Amino acid sequence: MEDGTISRLSSPEGTDRAWPDDYLDGIYRGEYDPEICPVRHVLKGIADKWTILILAGLKADRQRFSQIKRLVPDVSQRMLTQTLRKLERDGYVTREVTPSIPPRVDYELTDLGRSLVAQLAPLARWADEHRDMVGHARTRYDQANGHSDFG
Repeated sequence: MEDGTISRLSSPEGTDRAWPDDYLDGIYRGEYDPEICPVRHVLKGIADKWTILILAGLKADRQRFSQIKRLVPDVSQRMLTQTLRKLERDGYVTREVTPSIPPRVDYELTDLGRSLVAQLAPLARWADEHRDMVGHARTRYDQANGHSDFG
């Protein structure tokens, strides 16, 4: 399917359709409604460049903003702030401000955040174990299709 196209299952017109029996090992049953799809809504909040790395940084213990920044040094201060706010909004982290000069701000995983990190650990292991294979596949694809880099 080309980028920008909508499949019948994800289109508003397709809401009268049921989930395929084998979709995600059959855990979804009944009518498909993209507006309430848990996969879309939950993954949208965690499937970006920084969220998983920031969550992993908070796994061990409560961290100050500057400590998280050191754990993920290539994230900008602005993006780290936005991501932490999003994680707080979604219930994965708590933010505690201690009045001082300058104010001390600590972030910590909630129970929900810890349960998410536990699910992400196998994905991180898989990524580490397969990064060379993915890199080789990208190189082959780029050479075969005249691409130098997708970024």
